Amino acid sequence: MSDYRPVDLTQYPVLLQNYANYKIVIQGRARSTVEDYLSDLMLVCRVHRKLREGLPDDPSEISVNPDLAFFESISREDIYNVFSFLTTERGNKAGTRARKLSALKSFYKYLTVTERMTEHNPVSEIDSPKIPQRLPKYLTLDECVQLLDTVRNDTESATKERDFAMIMLFLNCGMRLSELVGINTTDIDPEMKTLRLIGKGNKERVIYLNDACREALNAYFPVRSRQAEHLDPKDRRALFLSSRRNQRISQKTVQFVVYKYLDRAGFGNRKLSTHKLRHTAATLMYQNGGVDIRVLKDILGHEQLNTTQIYTHVSDASMQQAAENNPLSGFSAKKGDGEET
Repeated sequence: MSDYRPVDLTQYPVLLQNYANYKIVIQGRARSTVEDYLSDLMLVCRVHRKLREGLPDDPSEISVNPDLAFFESISREDIYNVFSFLTTERGNKAGTRARKLSALKSFYKYLTVTERMTEHNPVSEIDSPKIPQRLPKYLTLDECVQLLDTVRNDTESATKERDFAMIMLFLNCGMRLSELVGINTTDIDPEMKTLRLIGKGNKERVIYLNDACREALNAYFPVRSRQAEHLDPKDRRALFLSSRRNQRISQKTVQFVVYKYLDRAGFGNRKLSTHKLRHTAATLMYQNGGVDIRVLKDILGHEQLNTTQIYTHVSDASMQQAAENNPLSGFSAKKGDGEET
């Protein structure tokens, strides 16, 4: 369904393989997320061995095969030293360190609570690093129109209809990159009113399509039908197709398309991405469309409301208007006629 290729879990120690299988099979966590956890755990183990034994090597080159005894030997002080190294020597920011600590907490919970292999848990009372709250980057309404016009007016592209439909869905529906790539034609209801998405952790949600999305998809369907005759059987239901490989479009290709048109529209220096188009959709729905934050939460597929609340940031224009509307905004510093000193 995408560029993602599963990592061979057998490359990890048996203890970590069992943990990974528990997270994937029992808890239903996304395999890619679990693989990130495994990578973080192995890095922590390598850094721990480097510091404990005074090894001069780069952590990525240090060999480790951690078993239960290895994890039982790690103290809270060791954890502090590892994260100090990650901060000062590897330049890991708060968000990266928080993810690694989350991996450790999850793994030690598996050892102590799920499997009851040990009572040792050096991370149970370690607080996660405070992550600075940053406002999401997004396009304004006028910039969205400019981006869509750039795609629509591209007379040289053989994939204009497909690219326009993808960007239209990003800007109207606020879906993730993986969700867009994973859409099948059967996920769209016959009347083209709703679209089924498979989000994080294989969680399903249904979103509604507006007129702009329906029109963009209807323009793309004839193009897709001509290409579908040569499709790889495993991808015959894929909505968005690669123009060269006759298979489901990859995440990298979608990213390339979005970067290309962002650059052509004059936004290439803004560090925007497919995920920023998701931010844009959410911001427009909240600020311009007046969508309730709880409804927005369901549209975006967030589990927690506080994840969605980042979109309640107020635009500069709104703040300026609020200042202008203050009843004292017209009060002059100059003394009026008849005023006493």
